[in-house]
Amino acid sequence: MGEKVHLKIAVAEHPHTSAIRDGSIPIEGVEAEIVTVKPQIGAFRRMVRDVEFDVCEIAPTTYIIARAYGRPFKALPIFVVRRFHHSGLLVRPDAGITHPKDLEGKNVGVRAYSVTTGVWTRQVLIDEFGVDNDKITWWVDDEEHVQQLQLPANVKHVPEGSSLAEMMEKGEIVAGFAAAAGIGRTGAPTGGWKEVEADYPDLFPNAEELEADYYRRTGIYPMHGTIVVKDSVLAEHPWVAKSLYDAFSRAKDEWLSRLNAGDAATPGDLKYKKLQAVVGPDPLPYGIEANRKTIEALEKTAFDQKLTPRRLSMDELFVDPTKVAERA
Repeated sequence: MGEKVHLKIAVAEHPHTSAIRDGSIPIEGVEAEIVTVKPQIGAFRRMVRDVEFDVCEIAPTTYIIARAYGRPFKALPIFVVRRFHHSGLLVRPDAGITHPKDLEGKNVGVRAYSVTTGVWTRQVLIDEFGVDNDKITWWVDDEEHVQQLQLPANVKHVPEGSSLAEMMEKGEIVAGFAAAAGIGRTGAPTGGWKEVEADYPDLFPNAEELEADYYRRTGIYPMHGTIVVKDSVLAEHPWVAKSLYDAFSRAKDEWLSRLNAGDAATPGDLKYKKLQAVVGPDPLPYGIEANRKTIEALEKTAFDQKLTPRRLSMDELFVDPTKVAERA
């Protein structure tokens, strides 16, 4: 079988990845050096700009943009974070926003224009509610991970010394994304990151009902946390794609057994337990076919939102582990 291949792997701690991180589920043929970056968003930037890791969890929109601009890594159809995006866009209660189209002509905040949460939410606003995205002024207070990205004319940067959180408080923006995607933090993920309180109502008070209906109609289940592998690793050791996929699948399946048995009950676990009622028994589906509609929807909306210079095919974006031979 030969010596194991040493791989530097930056994957965040999730209930379904912990067995990979602690080595209790090995990756066939791989000597894994696990790197912890907090927040994981910092690893996105380091991978996109410096290709620092052999394997890295990054946001899928960031990945699609990076791939479109020729960055030398490719994704596996492993998505370690899932959530819907009708919730999480917060509005000032005095702004008179009762329908998504009321955002047109207004100022709205997102940490960076290419943040996957923002991209998925804009997909909902545009495709489901007919919002003209070009009529919204998007304010950002962080850099885009992919430096080659040319931002649309309706994206503006927060003045030096200010933040989205401060702008929301002053009414300079009337809406902003919750948590790390916008007004729930200040500072860049590579330094000075600070969580702040963002106590504003959601644009959609009945978000869960809308999300369930959206999934039933479209089959789209927004993904985050895509696992990418350096092109050079895949070229020299193509079997690594299958080894990684098999290990992540086994870790997820073992976690899912615990979840279904009631033995996994952290807030993260319970989030996926709740999602089972909407998407079915597996709340974290891996594989290309199980995710084709979702991948195609994100690739299309990234292009439509002027984030990529061209369309990308499934073969350009993903390695299909089912078509890769095992380690010899």
